[in-house]
Amino acid sequence: MSTFAYEVFSEVAKQKTFFAAATQLSVTPSAISHSIAGLEKDLGFSLFIRSRTGVRLTPDGQKILPIIQGILNAEVKLTEEAARINGLNEGRIRIGAFSSVCINWLPDIIRSFKKKYPKIELSVTQGNFNEVAEQVRVGTLDIGFSALPIKEKLEVIPLHRDPIYCIAPESFKPQENKIVTRKDIKDKSFILQQIDYDRDTKRALDAYDVSVNSIHYSIDDASIIAMVESGLGLGILPELALQKLSGNVNQYPFKERFYRTICLVSHSEAHQTPSTRAFVRVIQKYLLGRYGDEGQVLQQNF
Repeated sequence: MSTFAYEVFSEVAKQKTFFAAATQLSVTPSAISHSIAGLEKDLGFSLFIRSRTGVRLTPDGQKILPIIQGILNAEVKLTEEAARINGLNEGRIRIGAFSSVCINWLPDIIRSFKKKYPKIELSVTQGNFNEVAEQVRVGTLDIGFSALPIKEKLEVIPLHRDPIYCIAPESFKPQENKIVTRKDIKDKSFILQQIDYDRDTKRALDAYDVSVNSIHYSIDDASIIAMVESGLGLGILPELALQKLSGNVNQYPFKERFYRTICLVSHSEAHQTPSTRAFVRVIQKYLLGRYGDEGQVLQQNF
């Protein structure tokens, strides 16, 4: 079986249609169809369930996706190692991150990396915490920024403790002026993203006895700010998410301090390519410069 068939399988699994996969690989949909049919014949079982709207992996296809992705990644690693030996510094890194890291960290990190390694190709996929970790697990991403806890069996490196704040309209005045207490938020409604309620935000709300019925969901951080500004409720957002958002709102720390822990997820160092390890070192240097001694957390783990 050729690695092209593996590439086709991986791309179809990602794009969920033969046409989209053909566009990404610059081949015809017929070539995609023939490649998948040949791979299914060689393996002896179906890989996709077809429908009018696209395709999805069969249970057997789900089982072999990480294996085939591992073969493709090993080929890339071999090519990169040969390039490194030859002094070419070539390679590819597929990065996953959630929105506030994409906005606030990655532009500077990528700029620094490209100055040192201009021939290495970088691609960035934005997703929520769980999506990034899952794509790293199956091998469609090489490295990802997520938040603890991580359920997948991956290399997990804590990077930064990001303070969590209560976001309130300008008319809201805490009883203790600069901090939010239990009395301030009693019977108040809260607006947050669904994904956040499973992590450190839930811990903060549970500590203040905020009921599930008082929680409403929004699609992104900017929408939360807009809804809070309109007086529809209070919000909870981490510091990093607030840095490039604006609105007529105020942010207050809770009386008990809460944090989310941003982390880096990857496969074990033995399965990382030379370019991925180089990218991790650039992240390390960037966080050390931005957050000072806290960046030593990263340094101690690599």
